[in-house]
Amino acid sequence: MTAETVYMIWWVSLALLLVVTLVVALLLTLILRSARSILGVAGQIWTQGKLVANNTIHIPQLVETNQHALRILTTARKIVAGANAIEQHAQGCPGCPSCALSGSDRR
Repeated sequence: MTAETVYMIWWVSLALLLVVTLVVALLLTLILRSARSILGVAGQIWTQGKLVANNTIHIPQLVETNQHALRILTTARKIVAGANAIEQHAQGCPGCPSCALSGSDRR
């Protein structure tokens, strides 16, 4: 092998090393950008997830709220039924309202 051949192999090797190094640097830069993008999106997902959790933490308490609302509705229906009974009595009783105040039914 001649000295020129050795120098030629040396320069080709250096050129290949430079090209490979540049390609590896480019690929690592792209991976780093992708990782940063993923990290940013993951942070946004985490933030939104916490907001959803804060907005939905009280949902189990709706069961108790619904039970209270049902009791209120039941009581309201009884009040309406009582008011209707009083109205029907008053329409047919000539002595009302004094009979309602005395507690007697003059029907």
